Amino acid sequence: MGRWLAGRLMKELGLVSCQQPTHRYKRGGHEHVAIPNYLERQFAVTEPNQVWCGDVTYIWTGKRWAYLAVVLDLFARKPEGWAMSFSPDSKLTSKRWKLRGKLAVNPPE
Repeated sequence: MGRWLAGRLMKELGLVSCQQPTHRYKRGGHEHVAIPNYLERQFAVTEPNQVWCGDVTYIWTGKRWAYLAVVLDLFARKPEGWAMSFSPDSKLTSKRWKLRGKLAVNPPE
């Protein structure tokens, strides 16, 4: 059964799909500053705390989007610090790097 036939039959029976509509991300109105590529895609790290990287992930909480920012040590391939917020702004990423800085001063044993 195709989706059009399924849709028509659902409409006849008064059924409504519970599927979430696709999320359209907002497009920024300004260009971002170009960041130099220091790694040149060379991810083979020989010691801990040489190279850190970060990422921001969108998480649907059921009512709104939450944003998780994580700092990774590329040697250990594990999270070293993270921060969560309901807005994907510079405060979120700076909070994440501050957390990573505290871990670097007092690393866990």
